[in-house]
Amino acid sequence: MASARDMRLRIRSVGNIAQVTRALQAVSASRVRRAQQAVQATRPYATKAWEVLLHLASQPAREATHPLLTHRPEVRKITAVVITSDRGLAGAYNANLVRYCLQQFRQASAPVHYVFVGRKGRDVLTRRHVDVRADFSGLPAEPSFADVSAIGKLVVEEYLEERTDQVYLVYTDFVNLLRQVPTTKLLLPLEVRRPEARVAEFERKAEGPAPAYLYEPSEEELISQIVPRFTALQVYHAVMESRASEHAARMVAMQNATQNAVELRAALRLDYNKARQQAITGDMLDIVGGVEAQRA
Repeated sequence: MASARDMRLRIRSVGNIAQVTRALQAVSASRVRRAQQAVQATRPYATKAWEVLLHLASQPAREATHPLLTHRPEVRKITAVVITSDRGLAGAYNANLVRYCLQQFRQASAPVHYVFVGRKGRDVLTRRHVDVRADFSGLPAEPSFADVSAIGKLVVEEYLEERTDQVYLVYTDFVNLLRQVPTTKLLLPLEVRRPEARVAEFERKAEGPAPAYLYEPSEEELISQIVPRFTALQVYHAVMESRASEHAARMVAMQNATQNAVELRAALRLDYNKARQQAITGDMLDIVGGVEAQRA
């Protein structure tokens, strides 16, 4: 059995760990809110850009005006942009996404190249000797659109130069603080024809006649600017969703760790008090035994 001193040291160390995990929980809770606010701040631009793309795509033979909107008949190469975290202590957040990614592309119809955003996914998948095209680890804790736009620029160049025929985003969709869902999304070619439920999410228009658009500059020049920017915006959305999911997972993991530390500290203190009481009782018995021996 451990000595009383060792037990006191262990109780103190468990208490220190509880303080650290409680602080990490508070930090993650605040970062979740900021990540959600950042996603919501981009929604007005995303909504209007989506409406313009839908209108342009509804015009005759408009899909062929930009190569990023054109589906290629044969898929020979696939690029997967895998978004994980740079840090651990987030429970099974990274492990779930890596496992999901491997399942999604295990039976892919073409070779898969990977673009990593986050060290955790990169470290795991590179040990499996996958083909790595780029690594964007080390993004700021609260990345801006400018920090992420390089990823969108890279995948657009890969697609335009026909080094890849499809680009997928693999990230974690933030549902709520207790639920984050690994998700795969086709990024390129950009699909502007969506099911009605998806279109309704972006087209919140008032009742009445459909709006008429007058484009300045020309429609071709406008769509050549909107499509790459909208592609980068989708990457930014995926990064922010992943950031919110990461902080939510870390908050829950740290909350559970704090609770476990508190329970462990209470159990250790109970064992310490029992051992201390047992030692006191043993000392008292020794004293009584010595007194009885002198009387005899």
